Amino acid sequence: MIHTLLAWRPIIDPLPMGHAASYLLLIPMALFISMAYRAVRLPTMTRYPRLVLLQAAQIIVAIAAIGIGLYLVVEVMLPIIAPMPD
Repeated sequence: MIHTLLAWRPIIDPLPMGHAASYLLLIPMALFISMAYRAVRLPTMTRYPRLVLLQAAQIIVAIAAIGIGLYLVVEVMLPIIAPMPD
């Protein structure tokens, strides 16, 4: 076990978690990015928690909308524009 942990390279060898749960990593990533950005940009911390949650929600919704849009382009529009030859 210790040999596999010592040989783990985070960027080159990602954790084997499967594609079904990889989208769940978006939630903590958006939260941590929002926390860091708001901590640097806000002059006072009075509205910090509310603005962090609001910005994290905006990031999650925007990335989900981009994913849905790309899915529609690839799966719906592309077969109409360039059908596969028989």
